[in-house]
Amino acid sequence: MTIATGAAAQTNNDPNAAPPTHADKKAAKEQAKADKKADIAQAKADKKKTDAQADADKEKADARVKDAKDQ
Repeated sequence: MTIATGAAAQTNNDPNAAPPTHADKKAAKEQAKADKKADIAQAKADKKKTDAQADADKEKADARVKDAKDQ
């Protein structure tokens, strides 16, 4: 069993491995597109969260000012 594990490990790092096929290249390209879309979606979500937090902070500050004026 140890020999099979060693052989599998060598296969993954084999410098003589076949070059990537067209399908491999296409899959990598599609993965890159998906990663980019995910990064953009995450950035938009982060911006929305930041904007919402800024709005909440402003409302809180306005409420404090109002409370201070009432007293």
